[in-house]
Amino acid sequence: MRFFSPWHVLFLLAVMLISAASPNLAGAQNASVDFERDIAPVIQTHCIRCHHPGNPKGDVSLATADDLTENGYLIAGDPDSSHLIELILADDDGEAEMPKDGKALSIEQTALIRRWIDQGAKWPDAVIVREKPKADASWWALQPLAADTDRTIDDYVSAQLAEHGLELSPRADRRTLIRRVTYDLTGLPPTPEQVQAFVDDPDPQAYEKLVDQLLQSPRYGERWGRHWLDVVRFGESNGFERNVIINDLWPFRDYVIRSINADKPFDQFIREHIAGDVIAPDNPDVAVGSAFLVAGPYDDVGNQDPVQAAQIRANTLDEIIRATSEAFLGLTVGCARCHDHKFDPITQEDYYGLYASFAGIRHGSVPLATPQEKHERSQSLEPLEKQKRDIEKQLGALDKQILQRANSQREAFQQGWTRPPVDRTGTEETFDPVNAKFVRLVCLSQDGNPNAANGFRIDEMEVWSDGPDPRNVALARNGGKATGPARQIEDFPDAYGPQLAIDGKAGARFIATGNHLTIELEQPTIIRRVIFSSARGESNPDHSKFRFVAEYRIEVSEDGETWKQIASGDDRQPIDQQAFLEHRLRRLATSEEDRQARASLQKELNQIKQEIAKVPPLPSAWIGRRVPADAKGPFHVFLGGSPQKKGPVVVPSSLSALDRAANSAHQPMAGEDLVSTGSSRLAEGPKESPQKPDAAYRLEPGTEEAERRLALANWLVHPNNPLTPRVLANRLWHYHFGTGIVDTPSDFGFMGGRPTHPELLDLLAIRLQENGWHLKKLHRQILLSATYRQSSGYRPDAAKIDADARLLWRFPPRRLSAEEIRDTILQISGKLDLTPGGPGFRLYHFMQDNVCTYVPLDEHGPETYRRAVYHQNARASVVDLMTDFDQPDCAFSTPRRAETTTPLQALTMLNHQFTLDMADALAKRLESDSGNQLDGQIERAYALCYARSPTQTERQACRELARSHGLSALCRVLLNSSELIYLH
Repeated sequence: MRFFSPWHVLFLLAVMLISAASPNLAGAQNASVDFERDIAPVIQTHCIRCHHPGNPKGDVSLATADDLTENGYLIAGDPDSSHLIELILADDDGEAEMPKDGKALSIEQTALIRRWIDQGAKWPDAVIVREKPKADASWWALQPLAADTDRTIDDYVSAQLAEHGLELSPRADRRTLIRRVTYDLTGLPPTPEQVQAFVDDPDPQAYEKLVDQLLQSPRYGERWGRHWLDVVRFGESNGFERNVIINDLWPFRDYVIRSINADKPFDQFIREHIAGDVIAPDNPDVAVGSAFLVAGPYDDVGNQDPVQAAQIRANTLDEIIRATSEAFLGLTVGCARCHDHKFDPITQEDYYGLYASFAGIRHGSVPLATPQEKHERSQSLEPLEKQKRDIEKQLGALDKQILQRANSQREAFQQGWTRPPVDRTGTEETFDPVNAKFVRLVCLSQDGNPNAANGFRIDEMEVWSDGPDPRNVALARNGGKATGPARQIEDFPDAYGPQLAIDGKAGARFIATGNHLTIELEQPTIIRRVIFSSARGESNPDHSKFRFVAEYRIEVSEDGETWKQIASGDDRQPIDQQAFLEHRLRRLATSEEDRQARASLQKELNQIKQEIAKVPPLPSAWIGRRVPADAKGPFHVFLGGSPQKKGPVVVPSSLSALDRAANSAHQPMAGEDLVSTGSSRLAEGPKESPQKPDAAYRLEPGTEEAERRLALANWLVHPNNPLTPRVLANRLWHYHFGTGIVDTPSDFGFMGGRPTHPELLDLLAIRLQENGWHLKKLHRQILLSATYRQSSGYRPDAAKIDADARLLWRFPPRRLSAEEIRDTILQISGKLDLTPGGPGFRLYHFMQDNVCTYVPLDEHGPETYRRAVYHQNARASVVDLMTDFDQPDCAFSTPRRAETTTPLQALTMLNHQFTLDMADALAKRLESDSGNQLDGQIERAYALCYARSPTQTERQACRELARSHGLSALCRVLLNSSELIYLH
């Protein structure tokens, strides 16, 4: 029998009284309850935040009917037996167990749920209740582009200013303008000659001509290419704990610069980023674009645990998804990895639809060559490879003969294998006492590869003296000295040295690069026992890091020249693998004649290999590998983001909210934001899209990997997709004015900024599309506007209304970027090397072992005097001046650079050897350009540094400084001035 609390009784009485008092409500008691209209909003508002799939905080999910019925929380037709009613029903104090962190449901809501259960708890199979995001499909950034194209940039800006009682500032003077626009488009200062020619040019179209000239400069692509490389998180090491350098990603950097200089349509540029290797597999200049996918950091440690390996793989694809969605769409799709996006209308199914689109991508280098290059190399290699195969065949036949002979003697050999195999935790050899000054362990075969004699490890090698009181005479503290070829690392030369084998401690170990380890004793000693190991005291000695000897001999010598074998592993059983057994048998059965024949063939083979090595390899690039098996599927939603918790099956597909919003005729339906049918991403077969068939994509489960990425690439730049042109137009505005119309360039969602001039943003996006996605035309429109050409002068009255000048009542001044500062110093000193492209230079010393070390250089030689965009930027590396002036760590996308002011900036600029060298170079240039006349040198210095002449006061101060401390000291001061690195 079920007992009811007083509160239950009051609840039932209340329902009865209300029903009696209200005929409409009484009639409603018998009305059919509609789940989507009546129940789903209650669950969404009060329950789903905690009780959704994959959330460990909720014991049960309320997303679907199955989630409730499988756990016994809901019994259709029997509300009194449904645990759900007990949880939501308030107690005597008016409090309920659920919702846990909110007010109890109202009497009306509880009664409605009770009636719904009583009527059979009908829950449509396709309906999934989701937590309502802050923004829905009507969000501004998802709507079709709309602007009055008869208006200009200045019309929109001026109208916004007028609403606040403001107006544009007067036009900047020509010296200011040429310095501003030259830096803006090329990242370099104008030369004094260029400045003077522009100032003196009487042509009213002089500025227009200047803009056109700068847009045609090869320096333009280097400057704007650097902007784009920031966005796509281009970095030339893989990051994480190993952070290994990547030496063949630079072709992507050159591709970006080359494409921007050529004014390649940006929609094509984006398509090549996603699927360049699909669009033009035989054209390296296009295929290299897909290096974008693997240009970010990735974990290559190679965790062998299946659970961890799956998580690392999921993390890798997550990085690609985030980079893609933020760079092109300005959406933080990555937030939907573990649950539906809390702020934007992006579901988990959306996220994993992209996951399936990228699933076939693996990081790595691949050959990147034209068919002609491949054919020519193949022609060169074919005869050499044939000779190599012939010799290898002869060697194989010889080894087969030896092995056949060995097998005929196998029983006789095996009778002599009386001892157990080698033991990594400790292998002992005892022998008749022998006098020795030197003891040598010779590896004949290491236990990771029977054909290799190097690479073995020894954590301790003990040599014990004979007699009643034996001692380990190999120990360093007992006078022993160890030698042997060891693995070397530059920043820690003894990290794997032979001294580790005689330090009396297990843990660190000698790693051999040769085939022996020699111990020199303090004095000749009679010995009778040797013990050696690679995994002493280890709980998992089978790990590959404890690689050991498989076949060996021990030798002694009194003079270090003549050696005598005193022990070997020949009487031990071989390692329990066929390859090691065969290696042992061949070695024992090989005659002197066999040995000579084999040596002759091996010599020929080595010569052929040397010839093969001389054939230049095909060019390679870090564009990633494509692994069809990875893309096979099926793919699932990972509940809570865990690959171990698989949810519904998904297929490669585009974002549902954007697909809906892109249809200008779409009107949100009632309840659309409360529930999802769940079918747009699930794999029940294709569904009809509400927009044009060639816009959204949703592919069959077996679709080829290449087709998936091509579909994504086409969808990103489809005319029905308003986000991509909006985001790109905003990026251009951001780099011209220092802040975008949306001040979060990679986040157009609810948590991002709101546009200050929304219609202007749409105008720019429309112009971009009308211009065929050519950036140069849009640059020109922005640069020719009065908004861009206005003065940066400070106006206190305007600042009171708009302190940050977001409304653009003046041109916002800015500090030069780290690259601009370095390039400027090199140019005005006459040292800038404008050689384009190719492998990058380094401002650090690179050292590699299991992990990599990047040590900043104290001195920068002429080989480093190239533009900073060609620096081989490694993740987590510090490069003095560049890092101090906020060059970002390329571990992440940097859509907006920081601009800090720190003491390190002044200290580095004043004292780094680079600055001192450039000050000397600038002094020599001034002497060369202006002779020995100090006033002429000062005039020239100001023209180079500031594009102007010095004032009389400045001229006098410079004279006094140069006469007292020399011209180099004056140049050092000029290089450290604020005016040099600020743009107005």
